Amino acid sequence: MTTGQDAGDNPMYEPRYQEIATFMRAPFQPDLEGVDIAMYGVAYDGGVTNRPGARHGPREIRNQSSLMRAINHATKVNPFDGRVVADVGDVRFSQIYDNAAVNADIEAFVRRIVDAGAIPLAAGGDHSITYPIFRALATPAEPIGMIHIDAHTDTWGPFRGEKFHHGSPFRLACDEGLLDPHRTIQIGIRGAQNWADGWDYSAEQGMRVVFIEEFEEMGVQAVVEEARKVVGDGPTYISFDVDGIDPVYTPGTGTPEVGGITTREALRMLRGFGGLNLIGGDVVEVSPPFDPTGNTALVGATLMYEILCLLAQ
Repeated sequence: MTTGQDAGDNPMYEPRYQEIATFMRAPFQPDLEGVDIAMYGVAYDGGVTNRPGARHGPREIRNQSSLMRAINHATKVNPFDGRVVADVGDVRFSQIYDNAAVNADIEAFVRRIVDAGAIPLAAGGDHSITYPIFRALATPAEPIGMIHIDAHTDTWGPFRGEKFHHGSPFRLACDEGLLDPHRTIQIGIRGAQNWADGWDYSAEQGMRVVFIEEFEEMGVQAVVEEARKVVGDGPTYISFDVDGIDPVYTPGTGTPEVGGITTREALRMLRGFGGLNLIGGDVVEVSPPFDPTGNTALVGATLMYEILCLLAQ
C-alpha cells in the first residue's frame, strides 16, 4: 500500500482538504474504460412528496466522503486494492421537470455503466431514482433481489396523479417484473401512515418486511441472517434510504421518522452482507439543506463506503 512520502500523484493519499472533491477521492473517470466499480451521482429530487433538497445530496456526499480512508477496520477490505474504482460523474438530464424523461436519462446512464462491465453505486437524489436503475439492471426474465433499508416500504401507488415518486419505486419495479418480491427484504419500516396501501402491497406480493419493532426484538445479527436467507445467492441490490436511520443521526432528509436504526447498527448490518451476489447499490434521500452540520452527508458517505467494500468483495 502506498503511504507517506511515496504517495506519488494518487489523490487518495493527498491531504483530504485538497483536490477536487470526488466520491472517496477516487479518480474522476467518466469514460468508464477499465472501471470495475462506478460511483455516480443522481442529483434529482423531483419525486419527493414533501421536503425537497436531495438534489444537493451527491455534491455534499462527495465533500464528506473525503473523510473516508482505504482499509475497512472491521472487515479489513480495501476496495481500491486490485480494483479500478472511479467517480464517473452525475447523470445529465435532458429535462428536469418531466419525471418520465428523468427516468429515461437515469436508465441510459446506468445501462452504459453495466454495458462497460462495471458495478454501479449511486448517491441520490430521492428514492424515485432506484426504479430506473432497476430498469438498467434487470429484466422480467431475470429479476433481481433486494435488501432495502428504510423507514418506508416505498411500495405506494400514484400520489396525486403521479406514479413516479419516491414512495413508489419498488411497486413499479415489482409490477414490471424487475424486482423479485420473494427475494426482497425491507428493514427498519416504521412511522404512522394515512393509509396502509404500501404496507399491504409489500405483504401481498410476498416481500419480507421487518418493522422496526421486530428489528429491535431480533437484533442485528438475526436480521442479517434473515436477509441472507431471503435473497439467497441470486443477484441482489442494496438500497439504503438514510431515513431508515434515526433522525438524531440523519436529520437532513425529506421524510424523517423517529425511533430508527442507529448508525452503529447500520454499519454492523451492512458488514454482515459480505459474500452475497451484489450487483449494485445506492444511498438516497440525503438532503443537505435540512442539516447545515453536514452530519447526514457524512453518514451517507460512510454507508456508501461500506457498500463499496461489499461490492469490492
